[in-house]
Amino acid sequence: MVQATPFLLVFCLALGAHSLPAKKCSLIGSWVNDLGSNMTIVAMNEKGDFVGSYHTAVTATMNEIRLSPLQGSLQRTNQKGQPTFGFTVNWSFSDSITVFTGQCFVDEDGKEILKTMWLLRSHVDNIKNDWKATRVGINVFTRLQRQK
Repeated sequence: MVQATPFLLVFCLALGAHSLPAKKCSLIGSWVNDLGSNMTIVAMNEKGDFVGSYHTAVTATMNEIRLSPLQGSLQRTNQKGQPTFGFTVNWSFSDSITVFTGQCFVDEDGKEILKTMWLLRSHVDNIKNDWKATRVGINVFTRLQRQK
């Protein structure tokens, strides 16, 4: 019986670890993506609607990049802690708008990651140029750590 005690202790600890609540992913806060763009989500209401700002690191225009507003919605029916979401950025410095859709994940190390896909629609002067008005891409965001 004495030899079985360490085995049973380790076995019980292993089983108990699976019942610990998983860390839930929260969109509130500051994020940076794989291109160096920064996004901050500052407020979310009880329905999952949120607002914030986006400062892109990349642009196809010659205009000076400026902070742009964003607004979006989080899927509230998913109670598993890794919600889906979508948001729109209305660019303050160009005639374009981008919509993002994605999911907030928590990896094995407890790190929050936003995996997104986006469509950017730029203004064109006529319907003949419509073919070049929409771009598609992906971005991965990680949480910016607060400076201490």
